[in-house]
Amino acid sequence: MNCQPKLFLFLRRERMRQYGECLHACPSGYYGMRGTEINMCSRCRIDDCEACFSKDFCTKCKLGFYLHKGRCFEKCPEGFAPLEDTMECGEGCEVGQWSEWGTCARRNKTCGFKWGLETRTRHIVKKPPKDTIPCPTIAESRRCKMAMRHCRKGGSGKGHRTKDQKKKSNKQRLRLRAQNQHSDHLASIRAGQ
Repeated sequence: MNCQPKLFLFLRRERMRQYGECLHACPSGYYGMRGTEINMCSRCRIDDCEACFSKDFCTKCKLGFYLHKGRCFEKCPEGFAPLEDTMECGEGCEVGQWSEWGTCARRNKTCGFKWGLETRTRHIVKKPPKDTIPCPTIAESRRCKMAMRHCRKGGSGKGHRTKDQKKKSNKQRLRLRAQNQHSDHLASIRAGQ
């Protein structure tokens, strides 16, 4: 029941008998545990584990199981995806926090309808190592009640006009009025002749 210092003692059972073997490496389902007097092969205590590093850390799972953080799973935990080539659970896509809900609108208008849609988004913070792992939704919309059901006369419902837009509109209105006054003046001169 003794082995040379670099070898591991593996106890094998056959029915009622137990046999000791000295091995360079422990067999599948066992790990090597070095001690002060003897090195032993100890059984992996993790379900569905084929090879382990210690009693509670698996390095290879049995066929049909995925390795994730030293444990074996039939399906990978949420946020992780199965990598078939290595039979491991790979990190999934990581997304940021949702933005605030946007303005309630319909057909690019913020008025003129009773109901509209508002949208919020989030960004992909970390892409998965492989394209086989899909990212969760990064935009979502929901139904909302419009703040103004009726648009003001002449309003497009696209929001407030900027100062530059107001100036341009005033200039156009003044130019049109001046042209009309000039046309009226010319018409009165011709009529007087």
